Amino acid sequence: METVPNFRQVVLDTTDARGLAEFYRRFLGLNYREGDEPPAPGEPDPNGRDWLVLRNPNGSQLAFQQVDALPAATWPEGEHPQQLHLDLTVPTVDALDAAHDSALRLGARMLLDRSEDPQEPLRVYADPAGHPFCVFVSPH
Repeated sequence: METVPNFRQVVLDTTDARGLAEFYRRFLGLNYREGDEPPAPGEPDPNGRDWLVLRNPNGSQLAFQQVDALPAATWPEGEHPQQLHLDLTVPTVDALDAAHDSALRLGARMLLDRSEDPQEPLRVYADPAGHPFCVFVSPH
């Protein structure tokens, strides 16, 4: 039997690794990998200026890599295509609305609203670093 690679994580470049990790930690209810937790207030944060990992109990991970500069995606138009986006699901339209409120409160910007679509209600956002992500209703 051929050995194939295992999917480990998605890595997002950002000019603020700690800030973006905190956005997704709070929005998705994830936990930091041991050792990546934020330091006490006033303490240095060397990991937050380099590389951080969030874990989901289902085994998936989301990582954040500090970069000096990053042009925000201009999806759906413009000179900087999205190149990658995250698809996130919720089970109901009510949950979609709750996720909407949470995303905006945590610093996301809405890019597209198709929440009234009877086939696939969804909304597209940009996270605080400008990466697009979708939240759509999927009861499965």
